[in-house]
Amino acid sequence: MAVDVLTEIVIDRPPGVVAAYAADPSNAPAWYENITSISWETTPPLQAGSRVAFTARFLGRDLAYTYQITDFAPAGRLVMRTAQGPFPMETTYTWQAIDDNSTRMTLRNRGEPAGFSKLVAPFIAMAIRRANRKDLRNLRSILETT
Repeated sequence: MAVDVLTEIVIDRPPGVVAAYAADPSNAPAWYENITSISWETTPPLQAGSRVAFTARFLGRDLAYTYQITDFAPAGRLVMRTAQGPFPMETTYTWQAIDDNSTRMTLRNRGEPAGFSKLVAPFIAMAIRRANRKDLRNLRSILETT
């Protein structure tokens, strides 16, 4: 069973501001509750082909995985896929202007679990949805108070 979770939020900041902050992997530990650290495997800035290693804690387990950026249009779209790790995943961010000072950001996680993860995919999807909602609220709080 595939996991496909789409979450969105409106942030009262211009799309360029939201995208610049959210697309910078160095900021991920500040707004993603489960991400504990990141390490660039390629030289910044972010671009298609960049690789970033993440460490996280999810559902009581420590995870280490590497995302490779497959598509990046600043202030428009970012797509990254795990190049390795326990749960093959594609994460997509999009940013859409609502007006000059508001942005609709979507966060989509899609993956095909294998092994034991396949059996608990519905629970994983629920946990991802809950975490994404919380993370996007954290992001909004950071950006709307700066």
